[in-house]
Amino acid sequence: MKKIIITGGAGFIGSHVVRRFVKTYPQYDIINLDKLTYAGNLANLKDIENEPNYRFVKGDIVDLEFINNLFAEEQPDAVIHLAAESHVDRSITNPLDFVMTNVVGTVNLLNAARNIWKGRYSETRFYHVSTDEVYGTLGEDGMFTEQTGYDPHSPYSASKAGSDHFVRAYHDTYGIDAIVSNCSNNYGSFHFPEKLIPLAINNIKQNKPVPVYGKGENIRDWLWVEDHARAIDVIFHKAKAGTTYNIGGHNEWKNIDLITLLCATMDKKLNRPEGTSAKLITFVTDRAGHDLRYAIDSTKLKNELGWVPSITFEEGLEKTVEWYLENEEWLDNVTSGHYQQYYNTQYNHR
Repeated sequence: MKKIIITGGAGFIGSHVVRRFVKTYPQYDIINLDKLTYAGNLANLKDIENEPNYRFVKGDIVDLEFINNLFAEEQPDAVIHLAAESHVDRSITNPLDFVMTNVVGTVNLLNAARNIWKGRYSETRFYHVSTDEVYGTLGEDGMFTEQTGYDPHSPYSASKAGSDHFVRAYHDTYGIDAIVSNCSNNYGSFHFPEKLIPLAINNIKQNKPVPVYGKGENIRDWLWVEDHARAIDVIFHKAKAGTTYNIGGHNEWKNIDLITLLCATMDKKLNRPEGTSAKLITFVTDRAGHDLRYAIDSTKLKNELGWVPSITFEEGLEKTVEWYLENEEWLDNVTSGHYQQYYNTQYNHR
C-alpha cells in the first residue's frame, strides 16, 4: 500500500486533493497533515473523515522535530505538498510568516523525506504544488510557460519561488524524485472567504459592498478547483522525476468583468432584479505591487499527460455560486470563526 502525506489537506485546494485520493485510491493510505490555521477547516472533509484509508494529523511543517518524528514513524512513500501561506495581502503585512511556512517548512519536509528515502528514491516521490505568481506579471500578450523566468513581485510569490527552487535543488543535488506544478487562480467550493470570488458571493448575499482593487483591470486565469485536483492526480502518477508542469484554465478574465458576471449570476440565483448586485461594486485603493496579468500555457500538460479542463468558467462559476448558497451553514461558521472549534469537537476526545 502506498502511504502518502498530503500537507495542507484541510485547506481549500488541499481538501479537494485529499478527497480525490481517498475516494479514487482506496489502496492508498492518505495522511492529511495540517496546522489548522485560519484557512484550514476539517469541516471541508466531513464526508470522508471516517474512511478506513484516511487519517488526520495536526502539526506544523515549520516544527522540524515534529516533522522528522512523523516521517520516521509513518515512513511515507510520497508527499504531496500544498501547505502554504497563500494570501498576498497577508504577505505584505507579515512577510516573515510566509518565509517560515513556505520556504523553511518546505525544506523541513525535503530533509525529512531525504532522511527516510535514502537508497530508494526511485520508489518515492515529492510533489510540490506551487503558483503561477512566481513568474511575475505579463503585458497584454504572451503566456507563462515552464521555461518562463521567475520574477516574483510580492512576499508571497517570492516565498513560493524560493520553495520551488529548493525542491528542484534537492532533485538535482540529492536525486530525490521531485516534481513541481504551477497553477493559475483556483475557484470552487470550500474556498475561504477572503479571496475574491467567495468574498464577493458572501458580500452580495448580505448586500454588503463588493471591493474591487483599482479599476478592476487586473487579469487572471481561473481554474475550477476540482480540475486542479484532477491535474495533480495525473501529474503525481505520470510525470517524470524532475519535471515541471503548468496548470491553467485558459480562462482569462479582468477582475471587473468577473465580478460583473458573478453579480448577474447571483441576481439570477437569488431572484433579485437584474443589476441589483452590480450596484454593490466598490472600487478600493489598489494593492501594492499588484501584478497586471497572469496567463498559463498548459500545452505541455495536455500534450504529455492528456489533461485538459473539464468545464468552462461560466459553468464552474454557476456551480460555485450554487454550492455557497446551498451551504450557508459552512459559510456562516467560517465567517464567524466557529469552524475553528471543529477540531476540538471531533478529535480531542479520540
